[in-house]
Amino acid sequence: MKTSRLRLRYLFDRYYSKSATPQERDELFAAINAGASDEELSLLIRQAWDDLRPDAPVFSADKTDIILSNILKAGTNNGAKRSNIILWAKIATAAIVLFFVGIGFHKLKRQQKVAQHFTKTNRVLHDAQPGGNRATLTLADGKTIILDNAENGTVAKQGNTFIKKAADGRLIYNVSALAGANIAPSINTITTPRGGQYQVDLPDGTRVWLNSASSLTFPTRFTGAARQVAITGEAYFEVTKNASMPFRVKTNRAQIEVLGTHFNVMAYDDENVMKTTLLEGAVNITSGGFSARLKPGQQAQIKASGQNKVIDDVDVDDETAWKDGIFQFREVRIDAILRQAARWYDVDVTYAGKVPDKVFTGRLSRNVKASVLLEILKYTGIDLKIEGKKIIVL
Repeated sequence: MKTSRLRLRYLFDRYYSKSATPQERDELFAAINAGASDEELSLLIRQAWDDLRPDAPVFSADKTDIILSNILKAGTNNGAKRSNIILWAKIATAAIVLFFVGIGFHKLKRQQKVAQHFTKTNRVLHDAQPGGNRATLTLADGKTIILDNAENGTVAKQGNTFIKKAADGRLIYNVSALAGANIAPSINTITTPRGGQYQVDLPDGTRVWLNSASSLTFPTRFTGAARQVAITGEAYFEVTKNASMPFRVKTNRAQIEVLGTHFNVMAYDDENVMKTTLLEGAVNITSGGFSARLKPGQQAQIKASGQNKVIDDVDVDDETAWKDGIFQFREVRIDAILRQAARWYDVDVTYAGKVPDKVFTGRLSRNVKASVLLEILKYTGIDLKIEGKKIIVL
């Protein structure tokens, strides 16, 4: 059934305001691919573009018209099929380049090259594909299961715990009601490689999103006074409430204790700062002699040097955008961005000279190839290229 213009506008507005549900995003993209009105899309995008342009716009009016026109025609040249669709092959899939333009480009000086980027036709000879749902489950007996290759349904059974892979790719732990207190739980570990991510529902119903190059170790059934798990890398938690059994997360630098809450932990070994960001509820975090109780919107920063602190009024979207498939940066150093890129695209980063002392603000889908991210980063004034499995900063 064809989507009405009113419904299309509603879906676009929801997506544009970052409030769309996954179902609404799917409906929007399906409507576009089914033949939504180019005219209506053009109007919506122009309105979004105008909303996002700063007071001193990057482009003159004629440049804006040229760019938008080229984007909107992108999928119809040379008899291209409708399924390759226009703007959304580059914009919906790239989480709307104009979002990036409106948020970040007004800080950049190389204005003319931005327009050239949208009109050039040369192909990228070297590239890296984005990551996806990839992970390995290691059972207590040492057996490993490659989850991206596993079929949906039960992938393992340990005691009275059934481990299932859902149709949406999640790993779900279901504990049988017959599970006896005398049966010791087993310890499992789920590990994502560079270029991987995964979701797992723990035995208590807690849901965890694992970012690339991360691991989560947990029991097949929670027993005792606390629910204890350990992570490396980065994970987002939505913890099931249980006042009688607090939930504890152990990292290489700290321990976090909660009763039921939503929070993000970034604890990569190659990052100087471990960050715990609270979205709702409350958490206690301890690290050596440092202790803090976080409120929503706060972030605890645990540094390798021991200089620890709590930051107020953090933009939690910046910290959790990765779990929704988005790169989102706000005044982030280029080297920090490239560390994220290395983990997501499974590449190494090398510097031909000094590490650039530049920061970047922008928003882009993690579903794009590495070349798209690098082309955008070039507008900060640095030069990058991909050779094999390397990103080289010249």
